[in-house]
Amino acid sequence: MAKAVRVHQVGGPEALVYESIDLRPPGAGEVHIRQHAVGLNFIDVYYRTGLYKAPSLPFIAGNEAAGEVVAVGPGVTEFHPGDRVAYYANLGGYATERNIAADKLVKLPDHITYEQGAVLMLKGLTVWYLLHKTFKVEPGHRVLIHAAAGGIGLIACQWAKALGAHVIGTVGSKAKADLALANGCDHVILYNEENFVERVKQISRNELCDVVYDGVGKTTFPGSLSCLKPRGLFVSFGNASGPVPPFALTELNNHGSLFATRPKLNDYVAKRADLIEGADTLFAAVLGGKLHLPINHAYALKDAAQAHIDLESRKTTGASILKP
Repeated sequence: MAKAVRVHQVGGPEALVYESIDLRPPGAGEVHIRQHAVGLNFIDVYYRTGLYKAPSLPFIAGNEAAGEVVAVGPGVTEFHPGDRVAYYANLGGYATERNIAADKLVKLPDHITYEQGAVLMLKGLTVWYLLHKTFKVEPGHRVLIHAAAGGIGLIACQWAKALGAHVIGTVGSKAKADLALANGCDHVILYNEENFVERVKQISRNELCDVVYDGVGKTTFPGSLSCLKPRGLFVSFGNASGPVPPFALTELNNHGSLFATRPKLNDYVAKRADLIEGADTLFAAVLGGKLHLPINHAYALKDAAQAHIDLESRKTTGASILKP
């Protein structure tokens, strides 16, 4: 029988309940997959706590995974039993097996592992749209990446560096600083010991940054605005420390006619053509050696609650996975 981690009532890590589920045969347009690795992300915490509202209760947590096709439903022609696949989809990921719409899946290239696939589809695609679509990073750009040693941060630092950018990262410890420096950062700021705004000014000789990628939220705002050059872009894509509070638009004017955006992955892969473009670009970067995927933590699926505790207490670095 299939197992899954479900949330019956939003709350703390104890809300994650490992239990048996009934899994019907795949319906029209669906694929039944046996999962080999599941990605762990802060968005999983947001759904568990209720910051992001799930469509209904109970729900199965998790938003990215990789596995093997077991069966296909009526009308599915692109996938066949035995295919290696990965996906990003809202909820349903924390499971040993699941049914999923075929149009959410992409095929994994032979030389990308299930573990890598499980962390590429949310984290990797997020970095793809941030660096290629939200703001097109090009040689000579100066970028600031908060939480540079996190799952998204390490991929973003590598890819920004490969695109020719000058990369500044913020981290919370010396160990994380070393990790960020080994993964593309030109400069790392210890935000617990230094004022990151002042350090950005020093590093850039007061020229500041073209773009700030901020997945932290409350504690890094409004400092992120002060790190931007006139007409720079503030990209707020996460809330690890809590949501950015409401602010007056005049703040953007005061800091030099800034732009600000709050993007989400769903809007960048809503069309299958965009999903395929992002996945192909991402896989090519991995296979071409531009991106290395440090999977530094692995937990049994049944230990998802402990994984959330470690994630929220910032004990993790790089990507983390759950093993069904």
